Amino acid sequence: MNYWIMKSEPSVFGIDDLAQCKNQTEPWDGVRNYQVRNMIRDQMQPGDQALFYHSNCKVPGIVGLMEIASEAYPDPNAFDPTHRYFDPKSDPDQPRWFLVDVKFIRKFSDTLSLSLLRETPALDGLKLLAKGNRLSITPVSSEHWQVLLKMEPK
Repeated sequence: MNYWIMKSEPSVFGIDDLAQCKNQTEPWDGVRNYQVRNMIRDQMQPGDQALFYHSNCKVPGIVGLMEIASEAYPDPNAFDPTHRYFDPKSDPDQPRWFLVDVKFIRKFSDTLSLSLLRETPALDGLKLLAKGNRLSITPVSSEHWQVLLKMEPK
């Protein structure tokens, strides 16, 4: 099993939005970074777990837990000229962009703030905290995963 942190702006799609989706499952669309696309396409598997991270908000941080609910498949929005994630260079016969479905597991009672994560020595080396990291999805080692789950507010 692999572990991930997946970022989204709560004003666009937050943990509460995922919880309200049909079957509490939704495609994680809009990825337009090749490194992240490769992780989705080549490494993510159904059953992997991911921490939902709210970014670009008053208190950025981890707000919940979800599961990868599908294999990677082409992002259909890349082919739709009316969609904000349209890519005119994407071809249905050779798709450029992929997504996975994610399923809500639980919302944390409080945010594990970015500042708290940075202050936690056991999280040294966590890719999310790397200087200059702007990726919307980052892998998490099993050691860091265990630390993060133990930090979950009760």
